[in-house]
Amino acid sequence: MNADNSVSPRLFIIEDDPSIQMVLSKFLSKTFELNVFGSAVDALSFLHQGSIPDIIISDLNIPEINGLELLTQVKSSGFFKDVPVVILSGEDNSETRIKCFEAGAEDYIVKPFSPKELEVRLKLILKRHGKVVAGN
Repeated sequence: MNADNSVSPRLFIIEDDPSIQMVLSKFLSKTFELNVFGSAVDALSFLHQGSIPDIIISDLNIPEINGLELLTQVKSSGFFKDVPVVILSGEDNSETRIKCFEAGAEDYIVKPFSPKELEVRLKLILKRHGKVVAGN
């Protein structure tokens, strides 16, 4: 809950690098209710237990199920298909970005990234999806 009693949007962060998890958590915890996962398998398990976020950020290169496979699973699900997914990646090539956008990614952000820019992008995506973010 924020000071104005509005509920913070729920954000799933799927990232296997502890330092990036820490940066994302530090910068985004003021605006979002966070659930941080080190793997897509853990995040999908949590989703299937009925915990549906307002938005998901996923690293592209994560173990077991990569970010593109996660994106495909989320977008092919009747329950989760409307949840916006943002891909974070160290890969800065057009072919990879196109694959992610074709699979349903809402945005593709290249590492290293500006945490403030990421926060603004997330707020804009939520606004487009009709979600109100406190402070906007």
